[in-house]
Amino acid sequence: MTVNEYKQAVKQGLCCVEVSGESCANCITLMPILKELCDARGDVRLVHVEADYDTLSLMEEWDVEKVPTILLMDEGEIFARCAGFQPEEILELWLDAKIEERKAQK
Repeated sequence: MTVNEYKQAVKQGLCCVEVSGESCANCITLMPILKELCDARGDVRLVHVEADYDTLSLMEEWDVEKVPTILLMDEGEIFARCAGFQPEEILELWLDAKIEERKAQK
C-alpha cells in the first residue's frame, strides 16, 4: 500500500494500526496475537503498516520511534498508543479499555 492508501484506510472508523519492522522478532510474534484480538472484538479493523523507507513520512507524522508500535485510531485520529512488545493478556486489557473509553466519549 502507498502512504495515501494507508491514510485512507485509517480514516474509516475504529482502526488498530500495527506498525512493525520486517526483521523485528517481537513484531512477527505480535502480529497473529493482535489479529486474533481484533477479529474477536469485531468493532475495530486491523491495519498493518511496515515501517520502511516508503512509509517514513507516516512514521514521522504518527510519531513512531520504535517497532512494534500499536496505534488506536478513530477516523484517522490517534487516541491511544502502545510501543514495544506486550504480553497477550496485557494487550487485550489495554485494547478493550482504550476502545471502550473512546466509545464512551462519543
